[in-house]
Amino acid sequence: MKGPSPAARAAELRRLLERANHAYYVLDKPEISDAEYDRAFRELQDLETQHPELRTPDSPTHRIGAEPADKFRKHRHLVPMLSLGNAFNETELAEWEERNGRLVPEVRKAGYTLEVKIDGAAVSLTYRDGVFTVGATRGNGIEGEDVTANLRTIDDIPLRLKGRGKTWPKLMEVRGEVYFSKSRFAELNREREKAGEPPFANPRNSAAGSLRQLDSKVTRSRRLRIFCFHVEAPGHTLSIATQHELLEQLGEWGFPVEPNHKLVPDLGQAHQQIASLEAILPTLDYGADGVVVKVNPFALYTELGTVGNREPRWAIARKFAPEVRVTKLKEIRINVGRTGALNPYAVLEPVEIGGVTVSTATLHNFQLIEAKDIRVGDWVEVTRAGEVIPQVLGPVIKKGVRRGSRYAPPERCPVCNSKVERPQDEVMVYCPNVSCPGRVFESIVHFASRGAMDIRGLGPERVKALLDAKLIETVADLYDRKRVSLMSLLTLEGFAEKSAQQLLDAIDASREQPLSTLLFALGIRHVGVQLARLLGRHFGTMRALAKAKAEEIGKIRGVGPAIAEAVAGFFADPQNQKLIKRLEELHLNMTEPAAAQTQGPLDGQVYVITGTLPSLSRARAAELIEGAGGHVTDSISKKTTAVVVGADAGSKLEKAKALGIPVIDEAELLRRARAKP
Repeated sequence: MKGPSPAARAAELRRLLERANHAYYVLDKPEISDAEYDRAFRELQDLETQHPELRTPDSPTHRIGAEPADKFRKHRHLVPMLSLGNAFNETELAEWEERNGRLVPEVRKAGYTLEVKIDGAAVSLTYRDGVFTVGATRGNGIEGEDVTANLRTIDDIPLRLKGRGKTWPKLMEVRGEVYFSKSRFAELNREREKAGEPPFANPRNSAAGSLRQLDSKVTRSRRLRIFCFHVEAPGHTLSIATQHELLEQLGEWGFPVEPNHKLVPDLGQAHQQIASLEAILPTLDYGADGVVVKVNPFALYTELGTVGNREPRWAIARKFAPEVRVTKLKEIRINVGRTGALNPYAVLEPVEIGGVTVSTATLHNFQLIEAKDIRVGDWVEVTRAGEVIPQVLGPVIKKGVRRGSRYAPPERCPVCNSKVERPQDEVMVYCPNVSCPGRVFESIVHFASRGAMDIRGLGPERVKALLDAKLIETVADLYDRKRVSLMSLLTLEGFAEKSAQQLLDAIDASREQPLSTLLFALGIRHVGVQLARLLGRHFGTMRALAKAKAEEIGKIRGVGPAIAEAVAGFFADPQNQKLIKRLEELHLNMTEPAAAQTQGPLDGQVYVITGTLPSLSRARAAELIEGAGGHVTDSISKKTTAVVVGADAGSKLEKAKALGIPVIDEAELLRRARAKP
């Protein structure tokens, strides 16, 4: 008997594989074994290779990854992706309802849906006739980057919608949040550390970065997940009337929906359910920082409208206070940073915070330890700033309980025993010895990091191995093939020939980084990415910058006197002069490509960015400012036009307030950058 035609068999295999993906990733109920899945997948691959005309846009074989892209195209969303307003307590949530009730009285009796707010990267997924065609990042809310190839690698996303009734609009955008599961994130960091690569800082930023990989095979290897929660279909009427029904419909179409959503009749019930949801967040395998409260009937959305074309009035994020735990402070230790800064940190009795076991936490600086009177042996409150960095909030002092002695800041560096320096108007204490082993280690780790020279495969463990073997003493030694060669690397534990050669290739490739990148990598005090770019563009060459006096450097828009003195002081130091000369002899790039002069609504203005912005990365915000003619610096001075503030802004926000410098949010930045000159 003759078997099915290639076209029929390919269609059958596509249905089988998509059904298996949905059962495994969305329903968490595997229907077939991995071996069966692999056999079916290989058969479909072979069929599509033999018969290219059978390859369809919704084929599961697209999930493997496309060829690397040169860059991402822009994609304009069908409808703008708005930000959410925040309510940090029950009173603010009640005030939100009160404001809405004055506009539309029916709101108070309309009911609300409650959805766990996923801490990830927002995306839009465009479907035409039920087939996934375009996927994009949120971007500035109006347009994002086309990352379709990368989103296709996420098994949660249906390439073709499910459902026999075909209830979906002809054209629609599905909104969702891409995230790393906590377990996968921990596994990925273990893999990176084993490979000598720096671990990722947090799941949210790593998810966003993974979506923007030019090689979709890299994105595929990260194993991202997604939850979907909203649909926009301009010009089409959905067959459903409420947000709660939409969540059910999304599930029927094949999208994963966060399972803990609730429908409540009024705000009183909402308060109770939000409290119960807050209690379960630490147990979830994905990051969440609140609950989104939405008016349930769609009919009220148009009447409620938006706040300044920025936030919908029909939805708000009920944010939770950071989780705080109490544990014992066993010891105060000091890490010497790349600039010589002595950074105190606490060694704690291990405690679980937000699903993560914490045994160390930052103490920021010695001034803070003194102000809060934190002592070894104290019971202390600990939280994770931005759900990432553990920090000690302060001691829990009980009456009658005897405490240890007050902490005395060191007079000498704990690594090299040099007498420490305490610059005026700074809270930090510094080791002045540029050859201090603590400084050398941290400076080389920073030099090789992704934001600096980007030497892949040279993480902290491998830097330590190179230092311990005395193959390197400074960053210049990395480029000296008499010291760091294939043969020398093969003498170290953990270096196979292939990985050693890859490291050497990465080191050689980094020679071509522009001057601004090299300046940031050198770890000059106060010189971050943006200031390094300003210096590189202004002077053009390392030699011109090295000859400049502090007065000349201070004339650059956005550079204050303290920064100018630090930069000039770096180049005046004989050891640094020797290092720069050697790097030049080893053929590192000492020039900055000329940048096109841009004029726009921010022409002549200087901005500082601090904290985590709702939708823009710092790099993207800086590009936006510079594209509009403005300048971005890392430090606040009297020349600063405004400080762009996001979540967990820290000390820069306080300094801006103290100097009377305007503070703006992301929405105001977008408004200014788009304004006509």
